[in-house]
Amino acid sequence: MAREYDLIIFGATGFTGQYVVEELARVADEEKITWAVAGRHVEKLKIILEKAEKVSGKSLIKNVGIIKADVVDPNSLAEMAKKGRIVLNCVGPYRFYGEAVVKACVENSTSHLDISGEPQFLERMQLDYNSTARENSCYVVGACGFDSIPADMGTVFLEQEFGGQVNTVETYLNIKAKHGFHLHYGTWQSAIYGFACANELKPLRKKLFPQRLPEFKPKLKSRGPLHKNPIVKSWCLPFPGSDRSVVMRSQRYFYEKEKKRPIQMSAYVQCPSLIASVLMIITAAVFGILASFKFGRTLLENYPRVFSFGAFDHKGPSKEEMDGTSFVLTLAGKGWNEKLIEPVDTHTNAPEKELVVQVSGPELGYVATPICMVQAALVLLREADKLPSEGGVYSPGAAFGKTSLINRLTKNGVKFETGLKSSL
Repeated sequence: MAREYDLIIFGATGFTGQYVVEELARVADEEKITWAVAGRHVEKLKIILEKAEKVSGKSLIKNVGIIKADVVDPNSLAEMAKKGRIVLNCVGPYRFYGEAVVKACVENSTSHLDISGEPQFLERMQLDYNSTARENSCYVVGACGFDSIPADMGTVFLEQEFGGQVNTVETYLNIKAKHGFHLHYGTWQSAIYGFACANELKPLRKKLFPQRLPEFKPKLKSRGPLHKNPIVKSWCLPFPGSDRSVVMRSQRYFYEKEKKRPIQMSAYVQCPSLIASVLMIITAAVFGILASFKFGRTLLENYPRVFSFGAFDHKGPSKEEMDGTSFVLTLAGKGWNEKLIEPVDTHTNAPEKELVVQVSGPELGYVATPICMVQAALVLLREADKLPSEGGVYSPGAAFGKTSLINRLTKNGVKFETGLKSSL
């Protein structure tokens, strides 16, 4: 079926969507693609294109399509999906608004990318739509933003560079903000309901993955709720994002499809001081208590800035804040020089080899995320021969592990490098 557009950005007028539009405008001419923006309000879409014109210096109003589509109108979503080869879905929280778009895309043989960091949504889409996507030869790839391309593709990169067999990977996220750092309300809302509905994951995973992965030794031990880490030389807390769940989906795919021994993985976030660590623990405890009941969730939703101590609000970060923010994700791998043939074979000696790699880039939510999403879409568009042979619902590592995505990201400011670089 001939498609009018290569890529369609759905939710282009949203806080994140507008930055995805600007990023695609930056590279579209060089990539020689046709594209469109989609959303509920045509006039607002025109305004977004006018703004992107000023930022990019490119002519967009005459060259970019505008499609009216509403997440509560299945017919409009179907008509949108029929016009494009790939839909870049920026409408969240995905728990509430994501499935309708996935359904429309899969039923119309259109590939779908999102930037969800919501494990329940990501895994339920795989459970419910993998078979249909495979039958219709389209790809649904979630978590294509900062959640969780740096961690997932960083793990792929570490394994490629290791030169042996990796047993464990520990990740450490460091955020540097010269002028303060905060995120938009939409991310906060996703986190509220992700925590509130965390009990959905266990029964969901039993259906999605009826066979457990084998246990591998030596087992990766948790470093606890707070520890001083010798690798990154800072206090660290467990990272509450979707990185581990996404990475482990990729590892399961490699085990089942390629007979590769899965790695064990833990994720942490770095803290600037012990006092900051304690404050983060207190904030997380208050958040967890409030998110566990309806009235508490109402408070969190109505007063995001108060309960996040200024980390989230309805405005999102200013340009000055975004320009002054960057990240480094350090991935520390341990394993063996020798790679055993069978994935369930056991090494007789303790891990003897270590490798550290880093993924670094600009502000994570609204600069790095659009870069990751757009480059993932371009790889999906250009490199069909390097994708999994069948359509389906995939994590980024499973979908893009054999593609040029890491090289593309590095050229566009999200860098993958070996060795422990200096701290931010």
